[in-house]
Amino acid sequence: MSNDTSTTAGPPTGSEAVRDLPSTSEGRRLKVINLVLELRAFIALFVLIVVFSLLSDAYFTWDNLITMTRHVAINALLAIGMLMVILKGGIDLSVGSIVGLAGVVAGVLLEGLRVDVLNVVIYPPVWAVVVLALMVGAGVGWINGTLVSRFNVAPFIATLGMLYVARGVALLISDGKTYPNLGGSEQLGNTGFDWLGGGEILGIPVSILIMVLFAVAAIVLTRKTAFGRWIYAIGGNERAAELAGVPVRKAKTRVYMISGVCAAMAGLIIASELTSAAPQAGETFELNAIAAVVIGGTSLMGGRGNVRGALIGAFVIGFLADGLVILGVSTFWQIVIKGSVIILAVILDQSQQRIQGRAAQMAAAKSVTPSGPAPASA
Repeated sequence: MSNDTSTTAGPPTGSEAVRDLPSTSEGRRLKVINLVLELRAFIALFVLIVVFSLLSDAYFTWDNLITMTRHVAINALLAIGMLMVILKGGIDLSVGSIVGLAGVVAGVLLEGLRVDVLNVVIYPPVWAVVVLALMVGAGVGWINGTLVSRFNVAPFIATLGMLYVARGVALLISDGKTYPNLGGSEQLGNTGFDWLGGGEILGIPVSILIMVLFAVAAIVLTRKTAFGRWIYAIGGNERAAELAGVPVRKAKTRVYMISGVCAAMAGLIIASELTSAAPQAGETFELNAIAAVVIGGTSLMGGRGNVRGALIGAFVIGFLADGLVILGVSTFWQIVIKGSVIILAVILDQSQQRIQGRAAQMAAAKSVTPSGPAPASA
């Protein structure tokens, strides 16, 4: 699928239309406003750091920045997966439940999986535990994708249903109990799980390195592969993408599987950090992931957004939450503030779309303006 539309494209739209605005007073004003709106996530993050640093000496310290970034890593992983889904015009409400389910699966395997038929208890190595938990996340994502692409179930309904199903399965497996000891046993060869959430490489926490690894993979996937172009095409206009030869069903299923893997990895990191797994883990995490993606400038209608914005949005959510905790703000007020930030992000996104729409109208008007009779040839 080619992106070259230079010979057939009409007037520019979106950011291209803003960049092509004439150097009039209105054109310059629209360019400035659009630039500020495009950088709103960066500006918000900078303002948060400055304000909380002035209010608390403990905020802008190296140790606290590392701690906050470790917290951000969880939401960033979820936001990366959510970004993929939203780019193609969907939503995934099941990621929080997948977090809990992945942790429970890890707990079962590390504490010993009893096979009654063979009268044995299996203690798989840590790497196998991680792989199996990620496969569970991918499996839940595959079910979501199949419901949406094959059975035409609305993404909101399909993933809302899986939110309950995945959480229920986690509760059934654990009988509602927490697996309190995931340290493993040297005699059984399944130690080292705590390294995933608490280990360091060159002084950098492993969870942060995993976030960076997933982010780089997502950037390459969205920018450098045909699959990435498919996602944007489907989000922009699904019918047109299908007519252009994009395998829409396959792409839809894959994005939900990616989201499931990202959520499962987040669940593994949480279980590793706490060295325990609770089926209730990850509740409402899907809302934080959606908030991060929206704050980062991704359109909930699909077709517009990027990994960088989702990551900055995750940092905004994380740094805001930790700053409020450091200042001793009530948990209830934290919820109110977080909700207000999400609403403000959507309002700013709508404002940017209106500005880009105005720029597109000006570009269209310019393209149809009569230019007078053509000069006679010599």
